[in-house]
Amino acid sequence: MRRADRLFQIVQHLRGGRLVTARMLAERLEVSERTIYRDIADLQSTGVPIDGEAGVGYIMREGFDLPPLMFSRDEIVSLVAGARLVKAWGGATLARAAEEALIKIAAVLPDSERARLRSTEIHAPTFLMSDEDRAKLDVVERAAESRNLIRFDYVDGEDRTTSRSIRPLGLWFWGNRWLFVGWCLLREDFRMFRVDRVRAIEPLPETFRPEPGKTIRDFYRRMEECGEISPDGR
Repeated sequence: MRRADRLFQIVQHLRGGRLVTARMLAERLEVSERTIYRDIADLQSTGVPIDGEAGVGYIMREGFDLPPLMFSRDEIVSLVAGARLVKAWGGATLARAAEEALIKIAAVLPDSERARLRSTEIHAPTFLMSDEDRAKLDVVERAAESRNLIRFDYVDGEDRTTSRSIRPLGLWFWGNRWLFVGWCLLREDFRMFRVDRVRAIEPLPETFRPEPGKTIRDFYRRMEECGEISPDGR
C-alpha cells in the first residue's frame, strides 16, 4: 500500500469519534506500530485534528472534512453496480439508501468522474422484487442488527406451514432469491429460510446475546465442515 493511501485509511478509521489504538491500525493496515506512530505524527503536523498518544489511542475531533473523493474507473463502476443491484434486489430501506449514496458520491466527485458515474452501463431490473419481500428483508436486517427475535410462518417446499421464532443472524443473496439464517428456537439448531416463503413476519421485543455455538461464526464453521444446513427451514 502506498503511504498516501495508508494516511487516507488512517483518517478514515479515525472518523466518527472512535478511539482507535495504534495496534488496531497496524493490524488493519498490515504495518508496524512504529509506522503508525510516524504516520499519526505526520498527519498532526499537517493540521489533521488528531488527539491522543502512544499506548492510549487516538481520536479525531469532529469537523474535519476530507478533500473531494477520487476513484478509479473500476472503483466507480463497482460502486454503481453495487448500488444498482441493491436498488433492484434489496429491502425498501436499503434500496432508498443505495440511491441516496449514489447522489452523495456524485456530489463530491470532480466533473470528469461524475460523468463517468452517469455513463456506467450496468443495470438491474427493479421489477423482480415485490414490495412485500422488500419489507420482509427490512424486518430481518433490522432485527439482526438490533438482536431482536423475529416470529413468522414458514411454508416449506412441500407446502407445509410451521410457526417459527428465531435469532436472525444474517441475509444472503443466492443469485435469484434471498435467504436468511438464524438460530431456530423450534429446532434448536441453525436453519435457513427463503424470504419468498415467509408469511406474517414480525420482530419481537425479546433480544438475545451471542452464545457459543449459536453465532454466525459457528454457522460458517458448520457449513465448512459438512454443509448440512437445510435451505428450506426444516
